[in-house]
Amino acid sequence: MMEETIQKLNSILEKAPKLLLEMNEASLSLKELPDKWSKKEILGHLIDSATNNHHRIIRAQFELNPEVVYDQNEWNKFNFYQEIESLQIIHFWIMYNRQLVEIIRRIPKSSLSKQVSVHGSLLTLEYSIRDY
Repeated sequence: MMEETIQKLNSILEKAPKLLLEMNEASLSLKELPDKWSKKEILGHLIDSATNNHHRIIRAQFELNPEVVYDQNEWNKFNFYQEIESLQIIHFWIMYNRQLVEIIRRIPKSSLSKQVSVHGSLLTLEYSIRDY
């Protein structure tokens, strides 16, 4: 079951970087409206999601129902994605997700039924990984 998720993540990691690297800094930094995220900030949000899911994946294996929640707007703001060079953000996203693939690949099947708390709902580790 996890193999399908791993294949999907690997497919994204093969295709998305090429598309992102074709874009210039100006297009990645453009904010259509002041209160909307630029493409860099959207990619930053994906990094933040990876970070928080990383915590869920690891902690669920040794803690009882760990709770990991985050305020996506505050995380994006205080990670300063809009100010950081796009190339660094792109490479960070690639490497973080490659790391997650390697972790997911090694999770014992017996751990996939363990649970994490997300906004008050208990979800299995397997569901959390697939939903990511």
